[in-house]
Amino acid sequence: MTAGVLFGGLVAFLALGVPIAFALGVATLTAVLSAGVNPIVVTQKLVAGLDSFPLMAIPFFLLAAELMTSGALAEVLLRFASMFVGHKRGGLGYTNILTITFFSGISGSALADAAGPGALLIRMMRRSGYPPAYAAALTAAASIVGPIIPPSIVMILYALQDEGVSVLRLFVAGIVPGLMISAAMLGYNMWASRRRDFRSDGPAPTWGDALRAGWRAIPALMLPVLIVVGVHSGAFTPTEASVIAVFYALFCGMVVYRTLTWPMLPQLIARTAFMTAAILLIIAVSSAFAWMLTYTQTPQMLSAWIQGLGLSPIGFLLAVNVFLLAFGIFIEPLPGVLVVAPILAPMAAALNIDPTHFAIVVIVNLNLGMITPPVASLLAVTGMIANVRMADISREIYPMLALQLGVLALITFLPVLSTGLPDLMGAK
Repeated sequence: MTAGVLFGGLVAFLALGVPIAFALGVATLTAVLSAGVNPIVVTQKLVAGLDSFPLMAIPFFLLAAELMTSGALAEVLLRFASMFVGHKRGGLGYTNILTITFFSGISGSALADAAGPGALLIRMMRRSGYPPAYAAALTAAASIVGPIIPPSIVMILYALQDEGVSVLRLFVAGIVPGLMISAAMLGYNMWASRRRDFRSDGPAPTWGDALRAGWRAIPALMLPVLIVVGVHSGAFTPTEASVIAVFYALFCGMVVYRTLTWPMLPQLIARTAFMTAAILLIIAVSSAFAWMLTYTQTPQMLSAWIQGLGLSPIGFLLAVNVFLLAFGIFIEPLPGVLVVAPILAPMAAALNIDPTHFAIVVIVNLNLGMITPPVASLLAVTGMIANVRMADISREIYPMLALQLGVLALITFLPVLSTGLPDLMGAK
């Protein structure tokens, strides 16, 4: 009965358009009252949910991304990417995908990728004669690698929900799946460029231009390398890596690129504080929601039900894929991980599914929801930038989404795509 109130309340509030943090909080409080539990426990769980040292990495990674993305960084990465593919047929489409992939290793956010370099690239593609709906859809489809390629706040939060995985291992595990998604989009752009006769973006660059662009892009591209190598070597923890990332971003912005000034810092810090507050509010109420799930023994009952079905590990993964693809349409990846990981991770462990493999399947699934109509928050952002209707973008996104579902299937059936690189690097 209480579990029904909890889930029914959450679904009802989300259907009414209530923000996810408040929907989780009110649903939890309603279930607590219906169970006759002292409501003071909700306050206790809200505070306990934030009493975690690794959560300190969130504001610092957000601030590092703000520092790195202020100024001309997007243009630096765009120029670097265009040196490789800008002169080819459909060159701006390739440049779009590569720029956003490079940018993902800095921002860690799909929405930041779409609204930052994505906005610049959409405008460039429109001026070059690309259909606006195609430019918007391609940008959204490429942007979902933001939370998959490290650093990733979603991965940090998943590691807090499942003790079977570490932040470092998830960071490394996300590299191959993220690059596979980008490769699929590059392949689709090649096919679309030939079929629709998209033109090149000018002559091939000289070796001197390519070297200058590459040299200028190296400091920006080194940030994700610094994080992964530093944590893997034991030089610092993931939380300490977030602080080092801030100082590195300050150095790049003020000394290397000289696009960052001291008067800009208060605004960047304030923007980071607002984003951090929103994320931590979701984490706090998700903690109370997860406690209520445990109180009602929902994970145990679902686990027993799944085991009673006699599903094989592959059958379970297929069922999880179907569920998360539908679930991800209506909820963002960050709160989605906080809600489903405490329920699904123990079930996967009971079936001897590698926790790293399962975590990547969950994270990729939830990110695909951001480009799946009718909600599709990424499509809404890029559609606003390109000034096109959702219906027009939807027609363009479906073949791209189909390719990404193919990548998801490969990740699901071939665990080595998620676990191979962490095992090779010895990431524990």
